[in-house]
Amino acid sequence: MCDGGIMRVGIIGSGRIGTALARHFARAGHHVMLANSRGPQTLAPLVGELGEKASAGTAQEAADFGDVVVLAVRWDQKENAAASVSSWDGRVVLDPLNPLQETAGGIEVADTGGRPSSEVVSSLVTGAHLVKGFNTYLAQVLAEDPAVNGGRRVVLLAGDDPEAKRKVAELANSSGFQAVDTGTLAEGGPLFQTGGPLSGPRTALTAL
Repeated sequence: MCDGGIMRVGIIGSGRIGTALARHFARAGHHVMLANSRGPQTLAPLVGELGEKASAGTAQEAADFGDVVVLAVRWDQKENAAASVSSWDGRVVLDPLNPLQETAGGIEVADTGGRPSSEVVSSLVTGAHLVKGFNTYLAQVLAEDPAVNGGRRVVLLAGDDPEAKRKVAELANSSGFQAVDTGTLAEGGPLFQTGGPLSGPRTALTAL
């Protein structure tokens, strides 16, 4: 963590979730480095919009840059995104993924073989300290101001490493959200992963 609580955040993925988080984090004064599969040059307009707190790089550079690394890709891109970083050992990884995929019949829940989605992601980033979070909002809602109805939108977190959760919680809180720790990945993850009792579009879950 940098001086004054300012963090460096590497964001792998520049779709709607990655872009929304980049805007929130940069607005809060954190430094962000974005990466996508098309190359840093394609991110110039977004970096220009975000200002001096933002930069673009490769996935490896974003991972090396971040105190926290966000894996903000589509579910079917997670393997390629994880493989684009040589080692995940010791990194704090924020997982906002939901196991959803586009099919001819529309959006469907992907088959995880009965495993929690965070367990699947964790198996791809071996050695990382994974924190599940920011996945309970539709992208367009996540992009909105987290200050609503006189309170702050709640971000549910789950993870096995207390220090990793603390970092992600500070990142969320400083960006205008209210982090709520739901326990370990095994305890809390199933509560708000896709299909869990706290999953689904959340527009009114606020902390006063």
